[in-house]
Amino acid sequence: MQRAHKHASIGSKQMDAKDRAIRSGIRAELLTIAWMIVEAALAIVAGIRAHSVLITAFGLDSAIELVSGIVLLRRLRDERFENRAARLSAWLLVALCLYVLITGGIGVIRRAEPEESLIGLIVSAVAVIAMPLLAMCKRRVNETLQSAALRADIAETMACGYLATIVLAGVVVNRIVHVWWIEYVATALLLAWLIHETKEAFEHAHEA
Repeated sequence: MQRAHKHASIGSKQMDAKDRAIRSGIRAELLTIAWMIVEAALAIVAGIRAHSVLITAFGLDSAIELVSGIVLLRRLRDERFENRAARLSAWLLVALCLYVLITGGIGVIRRAEPEESLIGLIVSAVAVIAMPLLAMCKRRVNETLQSAALRADIAETMACGYLATIVLAGVVVNRIVHVWWIEYVATALLLAWLIHETKEAFEHAHEA
């Protein structure tokens, strides 16, 4: 009788931890969606006005992250959506890889230098700080949930922060030393990391 009561108590604590993790995850995804709407709109408009390939591309990446946030919000509210969300999140990483490859390639061919845009730089600066913090919050949630879909979403959140860093660093470095290609070296490193994360995302989605 005592053993049964003990097991029931442990199960109750695990359910409470899971419920708290889900609530935290939902808050994180709602914050992601809200910010990505703002970030995508401002970065795309700022990039087009400044004729900046990098800032415009950063805005398009934010749109991909927005879709990922919506997918994860659905999964957190309905655990039965995990398998489908894991596959969708993995394919969103594929889209992100293609986006980085294509925009990076176009930038190299055109020798596109990062152009200054106050709005674009402000949005990028916020993302450099906010995205790693948001990813850290999602990692804590996933320590409890162990969701393949959320793991892929975390990779996309980190990629958004990394791209924001590339935009900022590219403008600053090019302004100081006039090395136009430096941001594309960083982009290539990002692409290599994303390919690794995408491969793992599909493996986890298959196991989910």
